[in-house]
This record gives sequence, C-alpha cells and structure tokens, in this order.
Amino acid sequence: MSRISELRSQMGITMKEAAQQLDMPYTTYVNYEKGTREPNSETLIKLSKFFGTTIDDLLGSGNIPSGFSPLPEMKAIPLVGDIACGTPITAEENIIARVGVPAAWRADFALTCHGDSMAPKIQDGDIVCIRKQPTVENGEVAVVRIDGEATLKHFYRTGDTVTLMPDNPTACAPLVYSGIEINQLVIEGKAVGICRGL
Repeated sequence: MSRISELRSQMGITMKEAAQQLDMPYTTYVNYEKGTREPNSETLIKLSKFFGTTIDDLLGSGNIPSGFSPLPEMKAIPLVGDIACGTPITAEENIIARVGVPAAWRADFALTCHGDSMAPKIQDGDIVCIRKQPTVENGEVAVVRIDGEATLKHFYRTGDTVTLMPDNPTACAPLVYSGIEINQLVIEGKAVGICRGL
C-alpha cells in the first residue's frame, strides 16, 4: 500500500520505528507497506489512527467530498514524557514515541498531560504539542520548568511577579513567584495544539 509508505515518510520515521510504535512485527509491517499482505479491518483502523487519516485514504479510495478539506501536511514530533496539569511533576526527557501532528503547528515535541487543573480545555491523558521558545505572551499556555519540575499553565508576568494560572481553580491554586523566585522559572515552550484519544 504505497499510501502507507507516503504517510510514514511524511512523519519522518523508518519502517522499523513505525512497526515498533504500532506494536507489530517488522516483517508484517513491511508486507503491509509493500502491498504483499492486506491488513484486516482491525489493523486498518489501527493504521488510520496512527497516521491520522481515514481508512479510505489508506486504501486510496477517498475522493474528497464537496465541503471537506484534504488532510493537512503532517510532521512527526517526539513524545518525550509527562507533564503535570496540577502540581508539577518531573518531565522525563526520554522519547517514548513519535506522534503525527499538523506541520502548521510548528511543534517541536509533545508531552502527555496528567491532572485536571487545565480542564476542560486540556484534559488528563491529552497529548499537548509544544513549540520550543524561551518567552510567551501573557495568558498563553506554557510549559514552565521550576527547579527541574515542569508544569503546564497560563503564564502571566506583572513587574517582578509571575503567576502560573490553571483553567480549573478548584483543582489547583495559582502558582505565584516573585522577586528572586522568578530565577527558578524557565519557559520551555508554548502549547500550540493537543491530541486527544490517541
């Protein structure tokens, strides 16, 4: 199935990496990609979710109906660990997998969220996609590292005070830093998109 090969190339991963992330034998994946073996319906669903497309697109039978848009250009980014949407937790710096996201997001990495302080916008288990940048505008959602711990919150700075604000104040109180405490804070990047139900 040449479409699988195209989608994998767009994600920037090898056949071996795709097979590992799909949790299937390498030779089985290669046979799917070369078209020497047809995937069953369950595998087609798994492949379509992995590549962020439809079964029709995988099979090459998907003429885009009027009023619908084609799949945007995709980019594979590393999923590097977890982040707290509540009390900060250690952000593990190891690549767990690669996820396909729209290239227009210009995301550099992704983290799995835990907690409900950013609900309902960002929910427990969502994958949040981050663009690396050292500063953000007031009100933007940022990954902020505090003494080796990382958290995801709205960032606000007024003078020598920084407030990291949750969306759900019943789950977590705002985190306020002032004076020399600000030196503990490092902005890792800006949240530019989320993936849910992967």
